[in-house]
Amino acid sequence: MVMDSKVVQKLKPYFGVIFLQFGSAGFGIVAKAALNQGSSNYTFSVYRNAIAAALFVPFAYFLERKVRPTMTFSIFWKILLLSLFDPVIGQNMFYAGMKYSSATFASAMCNLIPALTFLLAWILRIETVNLKSVRSHAKILGTIVTVGGAMIMTLIVGPIIGLPWTHKSQDNSASTNVEDPVKGAIMIGTGCLGYSLFYTLQAITLKSYPAGLSLTAMVCSLGAFLGTIVTFLAERGNTSVWALGWDAKLLAYVYGGVISSGITYYLSGVIMKEKGPVFVTAFNPLSMVIVAIMSSFIFAEQMTVGKVTGATVIVIGLYLVIWGKSKDQKEIEPTQQQQQESKAETNPSANIDDTKTDLTNGSETITGPDAV
Repeated sequence: MVMDSKVVQKLKPYFGVIFLQFGSAGFGIVAKAALNQGSSNYTFSVYRNAIAAALFVPFAYFLERKVRPTMTFSIFWKILLLSLFDPVIGQNMFYAGMKYSSATFASAMCNLIPALTFLLAWILRIETVNLKSVRSHAKILGTIVTVGGAMIMTLIVGPIIGLPWTHKSQDNSASTNVEDPVKGAIMIGTGCLGYSLFYTLQAITLKSYPAGLSLTAMVCSLGAFLGTIVTFLAERGNTSVWALGWDAKLLAYVYGGVISSGITYYLSGVIMKEKGPVFVTAFNPLSMVIVAIMSSFIFAEQMTVGKVTGATVIVIGLYLVIWGKSKDQKEIEPTQQQQQESKAETNPSANIDDTKTDLTNGSETITGPDAV
């Protein structure tokens, strides 16, 4: 039983990131339907984050009131930047860029997020990289291979693989009217950079403000507020963009708020505490594999050799990243244990006090990220 619990504990982060990618894949489908119905990318961001804030604020207030750290100017500044990087810059720039380019091109560029996050984490020394070690080579190569696999899925078609549940459809190679591909590339690239900055800064912020529910609630609340200001400036006089109805747009707002903003921000933060931002974003291209499979069943879209090849390459790349991260974990754990033992030997009275504190707190309800 002890061995089983240890295995489950080690597998939790992997189940978590896979769940996030299923959520991302589902959001891609409903968001596409909403944008096709004329949803404004600005109000999309506002409603999505407002719904997430409304859901998480009560939980954050009641469950983390005893463990919530004191707010300082430094922490507030980081939370403000987080609210700008993803809810405002990332979401708005990515969807706006799609209007100037094809969906295929946008999806391909979105897979730069793992590489950008790895680079930022390396520069800021969040991610351990030793160019002489095999595990670091595996992480670097795995990130490159994963991004390459995503590019293969989106840019290479190849022969159609006949599956019984897909239509033998006509070759719909309708071209997209690209108004300004350069402008679209700049916007989407800026959005991807915003996402990468968000993940990197989130990992840093959680070290000084570990209350994950409260952090999620504040990021979504500030994101909705700042997004509202941006929407009023961008959609001056156009009040129709705020209209709500019982349609695909409302479904996308609710799904995006609950899954893609609220749960994703919180769960990714929990996983980051153990594995870091690179581990979380390394699985992003997996959502493309999930979308391809789901689309073949839901929309009867044809499966091609390019998609299957790209999916295989993504799995290989993910394996390399996971292997490298597992080797990092094996090296970090003994070091942390030695530090704890050294601390206990040098200050035994503090260790006794800690034990008393743990026994006293043992009767209290565990809340916040530690309850996950």
